[in-house]
Amino acid sequence: MNSGILLVDKPQGITSHDAVARVRRAAGTRKVGHAGTLDPLATGLLVLGLNSSTRLLTFLVGLDKGYDATIRLGVSTTSDDSDGDVIERVSAADVDDAAVDAGVAALTGPISQVPTTVSAIKVGGRRAYDLAREGVEVELTARDVTITEFAVLDRRESVVDGLLVRDLDVRVSCTSGTYVRALARDLGAALGVGGHLTALRRTRVGPFDVRSASVLEGIDVAPALIPPAAVAETLFPVWRMTAGETVDLGHGKRVAVERADTEGPLAALTPAGALAGLVSVRGGRAKPIVNFPTDEVVS
Repeated sequence: MNSGILLVDKPQGITSHDAVARVRRAAGTRKVGHAGTLDPLATGLLVLGLNSSTRLLTFLVGLDKGYDATIRLGVSTTSDDSDGDVIERVSAADVDDAAVDAGVAALTGPISQVPTTVSAIKVGGRRAYDLAREGVEVELTARDVTITEFAVLDRRESVVDGLLVRDLDVRVSCTSGTYVRALARDLGAALGVGGHLTALRRTRVGPFDVRSASVLEGIDVAPALIPPAAVAETLFPVWRMTAGETVDLGHGKRVAVERADTEGPLAALTPAGALAGLVSVRGGRAKPIVNFPTDEVVS
């Protein structure tokens, strides 16, 4: 198998691009892409696509995400995480559990969130983090996101450089496009002491869990690949085709199918169970959205 989805547990201190480069070398192919980056500070699940399965990444990028994180209350930074420069220090001695819980509740559910300034969002065709590094003031537009879970798992107090800070270990489930760093920033701002992330681990992307991921060091790619058909069956309803339908779909024809119209993709599988394509259904006919090469010979 030379095509599939690969789940990698990214270590701290490297970029997502670095992880992709390592997998390219290990797999012996240049065609490797990812379904959403992780900052160098962050660890956890990076979803990669190899060869023709890179075509699936478009449908993985928008999946909900899960994170474990640590928020430090009392210190604000330029990047909303510990990689940035400290811009303000305020004692968190007067922040009690009830105030924290109220602040967390206010940031749960549908919210409007201004992304962190040091982000990959493009402003005038350039990445916000590049502009920020050049000292250019960047104003990002708020976006609507949904935080389905924002739970405080543990709370600790400590003194750092003479300042009392509070650390919160949290679990977050959210829609794609959410910045957990911005949650830390906004919680700290609401409590009047500022806040930033000191740790971030992505635990889930849609149905894919970091517990099923491979470590990057010494990775053996081939046995770790999830076949594209298995991924498609996990994400979408399935249409199991006949041999004739497989040939017609491969030729780009709109094949008759006894199914109701679909809003999202339908996974079209060959008689041997390979993924031939993703289709939509309109008026009783399947229209190809994207085709996938198969090695199957259909007679």
